[in-house]
Amino acid sequence: MVRVTDSPSPLPKWNAPRAHRPIVWKQPIPGSKSITNRALILAALSDQPSRISNVLRSRDTDLMAEGLRGMGVVIRELSVDEYAVEPGTLRSGSVFCGLAGTVMRFLPPVAAFADGPVYFDGDPQARLRPMSGILDALRSLGVEVDNDSLPFTVNTEDTPDGGVVEIDASGSSQFVSGLLLSAPRFRRGVTVRHTGGRLPSMPHIEMTVDMLRESGVLVETSENEWRVHPGPIHGHHWRIEPDLSNATPFLATAAVTGGTVTVPDWPINTTQPGDAIRSILERMGCAIELIDTGRSHDLAVTGPNVLQGIQLDMSDIGELTPTVAALAALASTESVLTGISHLRGHETNRLEALTTEINRLGGRCTELDDGLRITPATLHGGVWRSYADHRMATAGAILGLAVDGVEVEDVQTTSKTFPGFEKLWEDMVG
Repeated sequence: MVRVTDSPSPLPKWNAPRAHRPIVWKQPIPGSKSITNRALILAALSDQPSRISNVLRSRDTDLMAEGLRGMGVVIRELSVDEYAVEPGTLRSGSVFCGLAGTVMRFLPPVAAFADGPVYFDGDPQARLRPMSGILDALRSLGVEVDNDSLPFTVNTEDTPDGGVVEIDASGSSQFVSGLLLSAPRFRRGVTVRHTGGRLPSMPHIEMTVDMLRESGVLVETSENEWRVHPGPIHGHHWRIEPDLSNATPFLATAAVTGGTVTVPDWPINTTQPGDAIRSILERMGCAIELIDTGRSHDLAVTGPNVLQGIQLDMSDIGELTPTVAALAALASTESVLTGISHLRGHETNRLEALTTEINRLGGRCTELDDGLRITPATLHGGVWRSYADHRMATAGAILGLAVDGVEVEDVQTTSKTFPGFEKLWEDMVG
């Protein structure tokens, strides 16, 4: 992860546009990164070809596709957002992970089925992200791994047996999902037992289990244990939902400006953690409406006259923290966000980064053992550093709606999950 410092940065800065009126806007959202990358892995390991529609094209998803191609999977572009995936024998190769947690944690178990060694590396800051949980688990399942962090090589001489693996996934739910996605291909399947503290981001594990079952895989679940039976993963036509976490900065615009922002095709039933933004914004004073269009539903958010603070356990929805923290910095009452100590191991130490940057703009943010306390303060302009973290960049854009002179460093880092974000943002603010 990126270390938070006060040293000068040569990275380009983007003038976050200030909103001078209530914004009324409708914003379509590209496909979910989390669902796209899980669908790519299941398609690569399946027993027949698959199709994936509404694929998110971003740095993280492109890295996932290229990593699978590097191991011999055929992925053809039917259009810019639709793939045909033809599984086959996995081969020796190399995988570049960038800074993508799903790539560095989901692909090593896939590499266990290659016919030779697979080498993994990524961005310099990726070498600081926690990896020992997933790599130690692979070793206990009979897979050779030669290091405890990037770079490392995965190798096995035959299809590994699998079996029971105990893992402390309190640092990231991706450790569990990474094992579950490849588990049906192990000779005996895999049973994953979480042995650590509170498990974060449970909706992402539920997403993994639901997608495995949709592929015909038998999965049994109990508290802190998931048993995946061995067997085929069936080919499938995956239709990817809009990325609800990527929708949250746009919906936050309504909360900040007192306007109305609409996101089309909002799923009624979903395992995406981003769906929680509806109740969060409502608690902060917004009006929420799901509009039946006949073929789907649009979500419309209308902001309040005065934005309220919030007391919130975010252990299951940690990825929304930068958006909620930005809103809290603009709210009229104190906010306390808890259950998110695991965010210290994300693209950057998000708790330290948010505290540093909010306070740099005149805010009052205190880092807690497992979260943040944010109290009302008058903000001023200045540089908002992103630390190569896409969600830090979008948080800076939210603050810029209400504060003159906010300059977001390296806004291009949003291409990790949302290419073209800054242009869409500028069009919306006008």
